[in-house]
Amino acid sequence: MFKLSICIIAALLVCAHGDHINKDAQIVNESNSPPDAEGNFQNSFETSNGIRQQTAGNINGISGSFEYVSPEGETIVTTYTADENGYHPQGDHLPTPPPLPDHVIRQLQYIKDHLQEQRI
Repeated sequence: MFKLSICIIAALLVCAHGDHINKDAQIVNESNSPPDAEGNFQNSFETSNGIRQQTAGNINGISGSFEYVSPEGETIVTTYTADENGYHPQGDHLPTPPPLPDHVIRQLQYIKDHLQEQRI
């Protein structure tokens, strides 16, 4: 239930973010397969103003995607999974951490090597 709530919230955020888009948009395509005996489900929709969403999942997790057109006219696409480890979105528009500096990588390797030596 929590996973489904995350997906619904994500879809609502997409709709709320699309405030600049035609508010009279119509659903042009919709598919909904309610959960079967094993909990597998699928749903999707597409609107006339460029919003698309699709989700599939079961008791073990959910995967899906949504897209919309930004105020700048760029199509924003987000794919995601949600499972026992949390919500994992991916998209070119999402911020990413900078790469680790070389000296930090060397320090981490040094720690890893010396921890292994201590265990022996």
